[in-house]
Amino acid sequence: MKERTTCQIAHIADGQPSHRLLASGTICILSFLALLPVIMGGREELQAVIEGNGHFTKKLYNVLAQKEGNVFFSPISAHAVLAMAYQGSKGTTHEAFGKVLGFSGHLQAAEGYSDVLSHLNNVPNVQLLMANKIFVAEDASLKPTFQEITAKKFLSEVQPVNFGNNNATAKLINGWVEDKTQNKIKDLISPDSLNSATRLVLVNAIYFKGTWASKFDKSLTVTDKFYLNDVDSIDVQMMNNKGKYFFKEDEALDAKVLELPYSNPEVSLIVILPNKRNGIAQLEEKLANTDLSKITENMYKPEVVVKLPKFKIEATIQMNEVLEKVGLGVIFSQGEANFSDMLTGSEPLYVSEVIQKAFIEVNEEGTEAAAATAVVVRTRSRKFSRVLPQNLTVDHPCIFLVRSHDEEHSTSGVSNILFVGKLSNGQFFNR
Repeated sequence: MKERTTCQIAHIADGQPSHRLLASGTICILSFLALLPVIMGGREELQAVIEGNGHFTKKLYNVLAQKEGNVFFSPISAHAVLAMAYQGSKGTTHEAFGKVLGFSGHLQAAEGYSDVLSHLNNVPNVQLLMANKIFVAEDASLKPTFQEITAKKFLSEVQPVNFGNNNATAKLINGWVEDKTQNKIKDLISPDSLNSATRLVLVNAIYFKGTWASKFDKSLTVTDKFYLNDVDSIDVQMMNNKGKYFFKEDEALDAKVLELPYSNPEVSLIVILPNKRNGIAQLEEKLANTDLSKITENMYKPEVVVKLPKFKIEATIQMNEVLEKVGLGVIFSQGEANFSDMLTGSEPLYVSEVIQKAFIEVNEEGTEAAAATAVVVRTRSRKFSRVLPQNLTVDHPCIFLVRSHDEEHSTSGVSNILFVGKLSNGQFFNR
């Protein structure tokens, strides 16, 4: 299967129908899911990013899960790129950003992401990178305040380009993305998305590659059943492993929760498996009122026999309608959107399109995933007198997510969510 990436592309366009501003953010993750380990040492701004992203994740998932089939997206990619666009907004647009993203102001968002970026790019034992860049039209210029805050807090470079030469500019932008993601994200932006009226493209790229702390033995992978419902099943390649993992039976969710760490235990994959084969809909309803950033609270570490299928998911998501439903409809309104703190001059801007593409592959070695987005964290303190062996067999629809957590510095017991998915049909299994 061709490797793809998630790229959210938001076109922020000039108020005139023919003018557009393309903002694009990319996130690439290798090895099941990408994680964003950060130091959470009590910083209010960083805590705002963590909690805001957690609530944002639920909002997006609740909308995306309304359609049948698999789900996979990167909330942190969308959250980060929108937080950059937030810096150039005013009025009701500014208020909408703050409410949906979970910030009391754009400076809180900037300071929080400054901490995220500072620590994300210095995580040992895994390959992890997060980068931002702004491509601006040659005949336009960023306002000094907007340029300074995106450069200092979001570590974003700025490059003038000729959007009128759409083929060359798309090649330039895609080349930067490929470089930052080690060629895992290709063709992020189509030349058709650019023209002489495009004013700006915001890009966020995240790359992660990691191996499991305890790899699955390939010789133990066997053909087994995955039940799509109570009756129907398909054959899948089921990986097998046994070891001590953080685990819990969550009675409130009527589900089992398992954490599979990578070589750096601050980065891990969380699997939430309903106890019933047809329990995914009920699980989603319960998760709507659950803080996903605290999903790993009250876990313990027994020996667990794990059975997990190999799979790949590719997803392309048109985000306009999704963002409208979660409260950001104003950014798409030519009459109401206000991005007057973004560019010099008086041309009104609005977001014309937001797209996210995502890719993930899970195998015996670890995880490979990619995502891109553009706009034109835990307490484990339960003790048991006797710890019994547990089993987690992922042979029916489940929800998974990747989270980041800094065990040494965290005082909050929460984690930052980078990717979320639902595995519900057989289209993407390796068979």
